[in-house]
Amino acid sequence: MSAYEVSESAIALLDEQGIVVAWTQAAERLVGYCAQDMVGGSVALLLPSFGEAATMSVFVKQCRAQNGWSGASAVRHRDGRLLDVSLRISVLHGQDGTARWLVSMSDAGAPTGDAVNAAVRGSLLTRAPIGISVRDPQLRGVWVDDTMEIHDGIPRDRRLGHRLTDTMPGVKAEALEAVMQQVLASGTTKVHEYRTWLPTSLGPEHPFAVSFSCFRGADGRAVGVCVISVDVIESQLARERLATLREAGTRLGMTLDVMQISQELADLAVPLFADFVAVDLEQSVPFGEGAPVRIGTVGERLPVFRRAGLASIREGAPESPWARGEPIPVAPASPVSDVLDTGEPHLEPIVDTAPGTWIDRDPIRAPKIRENGMHSLMVVPIRARRVLLGMALFIRTEDPVPFQEADLLLAEELVSRVAQSLNNARQYAREQTTALALQRNLLPHRLRGGMAVEAASRYLPADMDRGVGGDWFDVIPLSGARVALVVGDVVGHGINAAATMGRLRTAVHTLADMELPPDELLARLDDTVQRLVGEDADAPEQAPAVVGATCLYAVYDPVTRMCTMARAGHPPPAIVDPQGRVTFPDLPTGAPLGIGLGVPFEAVELELPEGTLLALYTDGLIETRDHDIDVGMHRLGTALAQPDRSLEDLCARATEPFQGQAACDDVTLLLVRTRTLSPDQVASWTLPRDRTAVRRARKLAAGQLAQWGLKSLEDPTKLIVSELVTNAVRHGTGPIGLRLIQHQALTCEVSDTDADSPRPRHAQTADENGRGLFLVAQLSRRWGFRPTLGGKIVWAEEELTPARAEQSDPDSLARAPGMRVNRQE
Repeated sequence: MSAYEVSESAIALLDEQGIVVAWTQAAERLVGYCAQDMVGGSVALLLPSFGEAATMSVFVKQCRAQNGWSGASAVRHRDGRLLDVSLRISVLHGQDGTARWLVSMSDAGAPTGDAVNAAVRGSLLTRAPIGISVRDPQLRGVWVDDTMEIHDGIPRDRRLGHRLTDTMPGVKAEALEAVMQQVLASGTTKVHEYRTWLPTSLGPEHPFAVSFSCFRGADGRAVGVCVISVDVIESQLARERLATLREAGTRLGMTLDVMQISQELADLAVPLFADFVAVDLEQSVPFGEGAPVRIGTVGERLPVFRRAGLASIREGAPESPWARGEPIPVAPASPVSDVLDTGEPHLEPIVDTAPGTWIDRDPIRAPKIRENGMHSLMVVPIRARRVLLGMALFIRTEDPVPFQEADLLLAEELVSRVAQSLNNARQYAREQTTALALQRNLLPHRLRGGMAVEAASRYLPADMDRGVGGDWFDVIPLSGARVALVVGDVVGHGINAAATMGRLRTAVHTLADMELPPDELLARLDDTVQRLVGEDADAPEQAPAVVGATCLYAVYDPVTRMCTMARAGHPPPAIVDPQGRVTFPDLPTGAPLGIGLGVPFEAVELELPEGTLLALYTDGLIETRDHDIDVGMHRLGTALAQPDRSLEDLCARATEPFQGQAACDDVTLLLVRTRTLSPDQVASWTLPRDRTAVRRARKLAAGQLAQWGLKSLEDPTKLIVSELVTNAVRHGTGPIGLRLIQHQALTCEVSDTDADSPRPRHAQTADENGRGLFLVAQLSRRWGFRPTLGGKIVWAEEELTPARAEQSDPDSLARAPGMRVNRQE
């Protein structure tokens, strides 16, 4: 607060009961009441919040205990409206122990010339120390505050009852009294600047600005002069503090990275009003994990902090024994532990380094304090409500002036702004950690390519600002040694996208188990996404969980080396042949899932040589802020055009540009290298549709198993083949196909021209039929069917090493109640 701002303030003098005893013209201009209206009346007329006597009494006691009060308040104008003001109440001392209250009010709604809100501005300015004295019409001192002696070096007892020229004779005193006489005669306010001529605690020749205001009594006549002295240097510091807050408003809280927010606080405070600053966060804050620590309930177990922000006027910050990211121990019986217990900031203007203090009990910090000349410190808790987020430590080394209350007020204001940003970032980090954990748990932990493909993958989540996305990938074993390859991307980010991804991945698994071709599977998945969108629309109070997705689905058969693909708005795969040539096949794009265009998806069938590299990915791998998709696809192709390298090496090369960088979207890559089953691992026959088909199928299967050295599987395989071929003879109309595939399991396939789906029946005890598929289910580890263009294929898989010899014994199965075995040799 400058003297010029004081001159514009409304000033009133009150007695100890809150009765107005003197009034100024500035007060009349602000609230509309003249001296005749206010002098002799209660100040409660202006301050409606203190209208009751009991409330005023409590307020007076509070002012006495705190030696004054300052803050934002409301005053009532003469026309009845309320004005927001910055209010300051100071206690003045008179002779014989009497006291008066000086009230100064300034319009908080008036333009301030900066972006800082009036409440903060008022608290910083009104807390700046000012000296106040009141002189009677004869210019004798009648009332004075404690600060005035610091400003001009005149003790209270020499001031009260004496004129300035009596206690400090000289030209400057005469000049000041001349100004006071002018103010008394004109009834106005004047501002005068001077320098002290007596050595004080502030040093010789210290500059001050003084405002002189005329006090009027009930009759409107001058009854005295109010002298308010403002330290020019302190005023300038207050303005610098306001500038700091103004800068903080634009610099702090623009990110969700808690480490960056902490560093911004440290960089802002150094060297503006501190020589060294350390910001330590409670360890759960950077990761969004763990139970919150509450202020005042720490108990014996002290929280663990990590250094997140560090700044010093000295290169390398030699004051700190710890670097950013390192854990910070809390010394018992130290300023930090005191703050943890009380929740209140700690101001230590002069650090006592004498033996026996808390410094001696901290062998790590003690040498640093002494070596670097740390002589003044502040510790401010960073908290959101009563949740502890961290601590901010402010220290002076080179600056010889100790920290004062005004510095602590500024530090608290800065820390409170940082606390809001950190709390938002902490909550966001918790959500992101949950989403990332959810997504990682929903993604496959191990890729099983079987005998069909060798597989590897990479998943890099997006940066914290955008949040984890809804990317997923899968390698799903299918019947006949085939595999399904899938990669998808749910639109959006955050936990909703991750949860939706899990639902879609489950849906793909279910549809894959139905052995649907890629185009039909995408059509069913599209229906699922549209249903989810509809469910969200029915719950408008909830945030939408899904707004669409893209997907690429492929099925690879290692027997035929054919790969059938279809996509729904997803980038095409990259195919690298064994010679290293890279192509991006021209697949029909298809509409993204959930759009509801009704356009059917199209599948394309490609033959892939053994050793072909197939890359499925999401757009985060090929699209960045700096480059378009074509550049990204070219970069991906270049990274993959070395087929002799391992898949893990190729994954690392393809995602290398994104390692350690803040990606704008999730990066997902699924690499597979195709394998081919040897003709010796596959045996197939065409059987006539007659009564000899079953006997011949059993014989062919037994001979093939003997050739493969799988004699132990002969009996269960013959039973499975018998039941499947029998069903084909009964329900089909054309030739019957039989195929045995030896891979990680033994697969028996029987094809026919009947498109109807086989279903197990619950046969009764007396029924002759209906137990065939039940028998197949008992003898195999899994079974199923898949449609073909001309009919269907029914298949069953057996473990190469039977786990249950009892169930493989046809005689034991034949003896089971209600079980009938076909024997058509």
